This record gives sequence, C-alpha cells and structure tokens, in this order.
Amino acid sequence: MQSPILTFTLLILVILVVPPLFERLRLPGLVGLLIAGVLLGQSGLRWLDHSSETMQLLSGIGKVYLMFVAGLEIDLKQFRKTRDRSLGFGFFTFIIPMMAGIAVGRMFDYNWNASVLIGSILASHTLLAYPIVSRLGVVTNEAVTVTIGATIVTDTAALLVLAICVGIHIGAFTALSFATLLVGLALYAVTVLVGFDWAGKEFFRRSGDAEGNQFLFILLALFVASVGAQVIGVEQIVGAFLAGIAVNDVLGSSPVKEKVEFVGSVLFIPCFFIDMGLLINLPAFLETLGAVWLTLAIVGGLIGSKFIAALIAKGLYRYNTPELLTMWSLSLPQVAATLAATLVGYQTFNAAGERLIGEGILNSVIVLMVVTSVLGPMLTARFAPYVPIPPTHLKIDPLAPVWLDAPSSPVKAIAPPFTVVVPIYNPKTQRFLIEMAALLARHESGRIVPVAIVKAPVYMDHPRLESQLKRNHIRLEAAIELGQELGVETQTAVRIDDDVAIGISRISREQNANLIIIGWARTTGLRARLFGNVIDSVICAAHCPVAVTRLLISPSAIQNILVPVNDFTPETLRTIRLAQVLADANQATIHLLHINHPQISAAQAAEFSVRLSEIAFSYGLKVKTEIQTIHSSDIATAILQVATTVDLVMLHTVRYRTAGGLAVSEVTTHLVQAIACSLILLGEA
Repeated sequence: MQSPILTFTLLILVILVVPPLFERLRLPGLVGLLIAGVLLGQSGLRWLDHSSETMQLLSGIGKVYLMFVAGLEIDLKQFRKTRDRSLGFGFFTFIIPMMAGIAVGRMFDYNWNASVLIGSILASHTLLAYPIVSRLGVVTNEAVTVTIGATIVTDTAALLVLAICVGIHIGAFTALSFATLLVGLALYAVTVLVGFDWAGKEFFRRSGDAEGNQFLFILLALFVASVGAQVIGVEQIVGAFLAGIAVNDVLGSSPVKEKVEFVGSVLFIPCFFIDMGLLINLPAFLETLGAVWLTLAIVGGLIGSKFIAALIAKGLYRYNTPELLTMWSLSLPQVAATLAATLVGYQTFNAAGERLIGEGILNSVIVLMVVTSVLGPMLTARFAPYVPIPPTHLKIDPLAPVWLDAPSSPVKAIAPPFTVVVPIYNPKTQRFLIEMAALLARHESGRIVPVAIVKAPVYMDHPRLESQLKRNHIRLEAAIELGQELGVETQTAVRIDDDVAIGISRISREQNANLIIIGWARTTGLRARLFGNVIDSVICAAHCPVAVTRLLISPSAIQNILVPVNDFTPETLRTIRLAQVLADANQATIHLLHINHPQISAAQAAEFSVRLSEIAFSYGLKVKTEIQTIHSSDIATAILQVATTVDLVMLHTVRYRTAGGLAVSEVTTHLVQAIACSLILLGEA
C-alpha cells in the first residue's frame, strides 16, 4: 500500500479498533498493536510497509515520543522524598539485570558490545502496574515509592549505555573517542536538563495562558533535544527522554501536559508499536521460538535478576516479604525504554553492514515485553494487597479552612472569610449549586460568590456582549435573592475573559476562594464523559479544590453521604472532611466504605478500619459516621451496590497514563456514568 493517505487511514483504523478488543481479553492493548503489525506486514497481508516514508515518519516520531512521555511521567516529587533509597534500589535493579544480560549475550556468542547492550535492555522497567497500587491505596508505602523513584535511575542509565554501545559499534573505538563521547554526553545532558527547564519556565511565564503556543514549545523542546542528541553522536531517544525529565516540573499537571500526552498516546506511540510488528519476520520469529533457549534465557534472566535486586533492597532497607514481592513485580514490565532501545540496536549498522543486535534478540525482546507486561501487573495485583499502608501524618487545624492543610505559623493572623465561588451558567442547576455553597459557607460563617463568565469578543461594544452581560446580571440578581433567602452573605462578580476556565480560576484567586463548586451534567463525547474540557481546565488551573457536582435533589435534603476510601492520601482526607462539613450542616449520616481486596488478610483489614475510625472522629465534628467494609475485587460494582441506599456519593479524582502511551481506565470513569444518585467529585491539580 503506497498511498500515504491510505496508509494513514489504515493506521487510524487499527489504533481505534484493536486495543479495546485486546483489553477486553485482559491483554495489554499494545500487544494487539504488535500483532496487527505482523498481520498487516510482510508476513501477512502486506498492506503496510515498514520502509514506506509514511511509516518511517510516524514510527520515528512515535519512538521519540514514547521516551519523552516516559520522562514526563517520572514522579520527581516521589523521587525526591526517597532519593537515597531510590538511587540504591535503582542501582541494584539496573546493575544486576545488566550483568544477567551480559552473561546471556556471551553465552550465545554475542560480542562484548552487543552483550552489554542486551544487559542494558533488561535493566530498565516501565510502571505498567502503577494504577493497581494506586487503586489498592499502597502508593504511599515507602517500598512502592522507592520502586517508582528507581525508574529514573534505570531508564537514564539504560539509555546512556545504549548511546555508548551505538557509538562504539558505528565507529573505530579508541580511548579518545570514548572519552569524547562521554564528555559530550555529559555536557549535552546538563544543557538539556538545566537549559530546557529554565527556558520552559521563562516561556510559560511570558506566554501566560496561550496553551497553543505552550504546546508547540514543548513539541519544539522534544524535537530539538532529539536532533541535538543525534548531532553529538548519540541516539535520538536519549535526547527525548532527557527533554521529558527537563520539562517535567514546567508542565506539572497542567492542561498542556495532558494535551502533549494525549497526542502521543492516540497517534504516534501506537504507530511505533504497529511498526515494531511490521519488523517481525514471522518465519524467523517462529524459528527463534523454536530455538527456545535464547528466549528463555532472556526472559528468565530478567525475572530472576529483578527478583535478586528486590531481595537485596529488602535486606538493606528492612522491608517485609509483601513489599519485596511488590517491588519485584512493579519492576518486571519491559515496554518503553526496552523496546525503543532494542529497535535502535536492531537498526544500527557498522561499516561492514552488521547489525548491533540481530533478529533473534529483537524477537526475544518482543516475547519478553508480552510476558512481562502481562505477568508484572498480575503479580502486583497478587502481592500488593498485603503491603502495609503507612501511617497518616496529615494534620488539619479545626479552625482553619476545613479541607485545606493549615500553615503552621506562630503568629495567628486574621483569617479571611471562608469563601465558596460558584460559577453559574445553567438556570436549571443554579439553585442547587447555590444551596450547596450556602450550606458549606454558613457552616463556616463565610460567604458565597456567584460568578458569571462572559466570553470576550474582539470588540467590547459588540451587541452580543451587551446581551450576554444583561442576561448574566439577571442570573446574578436571582443568586443574590437566593443567598438572602438562605441566610448567607452573597457577593456577585462578572468576568469578561477569553477563556471560561481561566476566568473562573482568576476570579477565584482574586476572591481568595477556599472552594469552587461547579455544576456537571451527564455529557457525551470521548473526553467530556468524565469532566468536560472547561471543568478539567478549572481543576488544573485553580489554586483551591474544585467540587464538581451533579445534584439531583436539594442539598438540604441530603441525609446519607457515601465516601469510598481506599487510602489515606491528603486528597482522600480532604474528601472525608468535606463530607463531614456537609453532614454536620444537614445533620446527615456519613457512610465510609472500604473495599478490601479478597487477598487482604483479616488483620490488615482490621488495621485499616481502626485507622479510618481514628481519622473519622479526629476533626472535632460530632457527625454520625458508619464504617462499612466489603471484600471484593470489583471496586466499581461494590460502590454502585451501596450507592443505591444513599443520597450522595463523594469521590476524589484519580487519573494516570502509562508510559506505554495508552490511558489507563480508572474506576472513577465508570462510576460517574453509572451512579444514579447525586454526585460530588473533589478535584485538585
């Protein structure tokens, strides 16, 4: 198939259809893309050609994008918390698999350079099972945090070894050339990590809210770093990974980061995996599997060496057996850096036309990816429920704004009034939103600020602007009357702004808001099913928590509030606290629901319930609270069953995207579509 348009159309069709089918079979969608590549390539229908310009372009972008996203997703905050132990475990979980890979390479008569590259390929890992530990509430456990932090060590070291091996393979190796490569690589890494971080912060500060320009700047940083790496004689993916780390702090959790990852995950990264499938020569692949010892040595060497590294960490840091096994399972999956480095090694030729690594290693690594991407998450789901949940140290001053952390200061300043900002737009939902805000504000002796945002036209004398302002003034007058009826101080505000979400965030900051309450209705569309673009942007941009509400009854009629709890993170505790304030204002009952995985022991479940009880009664509010524990592996179904008996369900938002480039389906996504009662999602950037 030679036409670029036809090639692109077929790729889009495959990306749209294949991953969901494989995920229904409980297999990674990326495996489906690889198989689709095999079926459509030289060993199958021959509809796609690896050597075509279209595939070369899209796959090349996908390869660097994959490593860029891997750099973006490294949690630098977690790494800094446990830096020393993350460096220690990172060293062991890199060097031991690398030694195992070198041994495998030498055992099968590969030269030293190729053997070292095989070792580095085995040494990295991809956190495919992160959503599992997040769902089980153990992501704050030190062993889990250390494993997450170790990713930056393994991926960086693996790519640096790749750069050296490629440099040695394509040129005459001398001590001077090796030293030059190392010095150039070090200077380049410092330039990217420091320079791009500074340039990114400056550009974002100067560009304000121009998300389009910020998005283009991030893409420019990605490709400049990739080209720069090629200029100094190292692989493009090294530059892409360093660029991802460099702009990590710049992007934070902003809407721009989500747009950058979205573009890569739905288009370029899947194209890379399809192209990997195109490279597989099925007869040669089957021959590799027939000569099973190489594949078994690579898979077995990886699994065994990662276990030894985790065992050493257990002894050094005094972790227990479940923590050991969870560290091991989290570090097993080999996707991002592994596949990208393997493809680079396979496509690197020396002057004699010899590949750095051959088809046997390429095919074995693909088998390794499939095995570990299935086995790793399965083992994590098996062992992580036994990992102890660390104690909670979040302290909240009862006199401070109730669901925010109170700053510790010896000087008691006069606190501003508790303020709830309520953006209003839909007259049908306006009353319930203001009632909810009034309940909370009255409880805290505060005020509500209904606000109306008007999209700014080019000219301020535009007739449409005049009519919109009049319409919003009428709505705000109705809000004032309702506030007086509810007995709460009410101040209104109108903002003319180019962007509705930014307008809401700015006026909330100006009013020193403690909470934003915004309405949400059942919507359709790929992205809007959870929040909608405006709400999503408000959560990212706001300085305070955002309560996204879908109220089916008057807030004053709410008598039973359900709060599912699976961890003790600050976000969860603030959700409990908000529920307590609402319950206290309404004399309602709170139902704290903990869903235990069936594999969690009775002692662990009892410990969680005791700690949850301590938290529930530690804030000074005498609220009727019931704690319920359900043993189930299906969190969404368990919540939905209990939700039929309550008036309101309160959740906090959790989203995560793996470095494999495909979004991970969260329990929240299903719940917001299926819950039949009123709903509040507490979102924080």
